[in-house]
Amino acid sequence: MTRPFRFGVVAPLTTDPSAWLDRVRRIADSGYSTLLVPDVPQWQPAPEPMLATAAAHTGLRVGTWVYAVPLRPALMVAWQAHSLSLLTDGRFELGIGAGRPGIEEEVERLGLPPVPPAERLARMRETVAVLRELDGPDRHTPVVMAVSGPKARALAAEVADTITFALHEVPRTEVAGLAAEAGAARDDLELALHVPVVGDTVAGFMAPPDTSPDALRAMDSLAVLPADPVAAAEEVQRRREEIGFSYFVVGDAGADAFASVVAELAGR
Repeated sequence: MTRPFRFGVVAPLTTDPSAWLDRVRRIADSGYSTLLVPDVPQWQPAPEPMLATAAAHTGLRVGTWVYAVPLRPALMVAWQAHSLSLLTDGRFELGIGAGRPGIEEEVERLGLPPVPPAERLARMRETVAVLRELDGPDRHTPVVMAVSGPKARALAAEVADTITFALHEVPRTEVAGLAAEAGAARDDLELALHVPVVGDTVAGFMAPPDTSPDALRAMDSLAVLPADPVAAAEEVQRRREEIGFSYFVVGDAGADAFASVVAELAGR
């Protein structure tokens, strides 16, 4: 199935709250559908009050990009997700993943017990199961899973609404194969693309600090889009036509440069 385009922005709070909220309003005015925040305690306040605030002041959908399951029990994540879905009148989407690079050190620093990879997948499954119980028959909080390995991809194809591949330095052809695999498992599974680089602008909270736009372009990575709006719009449409991506997530640093593409393609 061909889904209409939608676009999200990962926008952590790195300024004073009033300036951040003004930025959120500009993101909404630019046509983006979804305001997303990362799950890194050192960078910002907790995601839940930030997202509730953004939803209260705009018509945006809101979500986490993404909760790292080693940091929280499944029940806590599911409860927070259900609560946000209820308080935003269904405009919250739960993004979860097994953990970013370096998550083991963060778990240790916070004094939490280590969570082996297999247990992380089990916790992701449990989180979705508890969320479905809390939602009941009359509510369905969308779940976005950020995955890389085959077991995580299989889990997302089974229980998620949207899948995104946590693979920056991977060529287009390889990601296209993974997307085809996901589409074969579920034709109603939305494919989301995490794009940390627009032109030469790198969203530092979406990619490692040593990320090289030139190196990504050289390997034909899907983690980068052209700065030129015409070329970017053509490439976005190509990625939907050839691979199936319809939900594109960029960083706040590149959101203004990408806004004309959003204005042209959102909802089409």
